[in-house]
Formats: sequence, structure tokens, C-alpha cells
Amino acid sequence: MKIKIPFLLTLLSLIGGVLIAIAFGANEDYFKAKIQAGLAKNPNIQSIQDPIVKADKIKTEADKSWRYYLRYHFHANGIAGVTLALLLFLTFIEASQLQLMLASYSVSIGGFLYPFVWLLAGIYGPEMGRDEAKEAFRFFGYAGGLFLVGLIFTFYLAISKKIITRTLLR
Repeated sequence: MKIKIPFLLTLLSLIGGVLIAIAFGANEDYFKAKIQAGLAKNPNIQSIQDPIVKADKIKTEADKSWRYYLRYHFHANGIAGVTLALLLFLTFIEASQLQLMLASYSVSIGGFLYPFVWLLAGIYGPEMGRDEAKEAFRFFGYAGGLFLVGLIFTFYLAISKKIITRTLLR
């Protein structure tokens, strides 16, 4: 069961990325209205006196917030695809169970958590401010480092166990 958890996390990442894409297709206006409602509550934006500057700021912030939702979709699906490939690749490496689990859990947990920095910044950024939202949810961004560590460790295992050289020289 321990080795199945990374696969389940990876599938959850794929499901999240696909479900939000379906939600975009079904009702993109909902997300854009949510962004506008958040911007209407943002004290920094609402304190702008010049209506032209304020309108420009709202448009810029709305576009950026929408991009954050899209980044969640792109990162969740892209990283999950890479993670799935890595997990399958790890099944060919003859390493200790502990090493395989460390690599599997690192890439799957990091890959699962990282995209949430963008989703949560998209949800809360309009009202809080983009920088403040990214700062508030930076833990999820740091999880990308765990993914990177798992990726590098997987590469190390492949080199040290000579799987890459054996495969390439056949």
C-alpha cells in the first residue's frame, strides 16, 4: 500500500487539473465574476481615486488572477504527467525499497502540492492582493522544491544503478 499512495496522489493531481478545465469550459464567467467580486473588496484598489488608473489596475489584476487559475490547471496536469512517468520509471530501477519510496513520495507529494499555490493565489489574490496571496500560500510553492529533490534523486538512482547506461547501450 505504501507504494500506491504516490500513484493515488498523482491521479488526484490529474483529476484536479482536468476538473478545473471542465469547470472553465462549463462556466468561465463564474471564475471571472469571482475575480471581479474579490477586486471590488480589495482595499488597495478601491482606494485609488483616479477612475482611469483604477480601471487599468482592475483589468491588470483580473487578467493576472485569471492566469493564476490557468497556471493551476497547467501545472497540475503537466507535473502530474511527469510524476506519473517518473513513478513508472522508478519501477525499473533496482534500488532499496526505502530509496524507491523516498523518490516516489518526494515527486508525488511535491507535484501534488505545488500547483495549489496558483489556485489559492487565484482565489484569494483579488481581495488580498497577488503578492500577499502568494506569500500567504508560499508553503505550496516550496513543495515544488520537494518535487525537484525527488526528480534529482530519481536521476541519481538511475545513474548509480546504471539503468540509464544499460538502457542506452542496448
